[in-house]
Amino acid sequence: MSLVPRGSLFDLDNIFEQFMSPVRTIGEGKEGFFSPRIDVRETKKNYEISAELPGVSRDDINVTLENGVLTLEAEVHREEKEEKEGRVIRQERRYGKFMRSFNLGSDVSEDEIDANFKDGVLTLKAPKREEAVPRSHRIEIH
Repeated sequence: MSLVPRGSLFDLDNIFEQFMSPVRTIGEGKEGFFSPRIDVRETKKNYEISAELPGVSRDDINVTLENGVLTLEAEVHREEKEEKEGRVIRQERRYGKFMRSFNLGSDVSEDEIDANFKDGVLTLKAPKREEAVPRSHRIEIH
């Protein structure tokens, strides 16, 4: 499994996104792209991925697996409400899309991946396949 750490010098997607997007500024929570906190654990039997997605509806989360790459996508929509009195002084909540991919490789049992979303936390468990034990047998020569 490979994972580029958050804020890493080698996180090229993040660098590209900051450079190309005039909406996104470092340190500011503006509309565009947001990056929630993610924990990745490996046990003997599986990989466990937990993502904090506060304010995201279950219907706005998409998890796909293609060629051993697990991709999480989510979107947080801005609440459109008209202020009849007063004004917004500061707005720190983030809105927009999120996408993160993890290369799980070929040792994952794709059909048995389990996803659970509760209290704003998405938890994925990807069971590992049992390693094939190399067999040795005699081949007859005709």
